[in-house]
Amino acid sequence: MEPAAIFIGFILLIIVIRLMAGSIDGERVERYLRERGWELVDRSWEPFGPGWSGEKDSRIYRITYRDEHGRLHRAHVKTAMFSGVYLTDDCIAEEQPPPAPTSAAALAEENRRLKARIRELENDRT
Repeated sequence: MEPAAIFIGFILLIIVIRLMAGSIDGERVERYLRERGWELVDRSWEPFGPGWSGEKDSRIYRITYRDEHGRLHRAHVKTAMFSGVYLTDDCIAEEQPPPAPTSAAALAEENRRLKARIRELENDRT
C-alpha cells in the first residue's frame, strides 16, 4: 500500500474520531445543563480556551445557556469522556427583561374578552 494512501486514511480516521467525540461532548454538556434546569443556547469548540495547555484528553467549548431565571450566561466548559463537565469563566451576559407592566384597563379588557369567549363556547356545547 502506498504511504500517501495510509497517511490520508489516518487523517480521515482522526477527523471521524474528533467528530464523534464532539457529538458525544455536546450530549454530555446538554445533559449537564438540563439536569440543573438550564437550557443550552449555543456551543462552539474552542481548542485554545482557558486551561488548554497541558491537556491531552479534555476538550474545551464556549457555551451560551439560559438559567432557570431566564438569564443568559456565557461560559467555557471543559469535558472529556471520563472526567465530567466543568464550567469556567461563567458570567451573566444578559438579564431577563422584567415583565411589561400591565394596566388595570388592559386586564379588565382581557377579562371581558375571555368571559365572552367562555359564554360563546358554552352556547356551542348546548
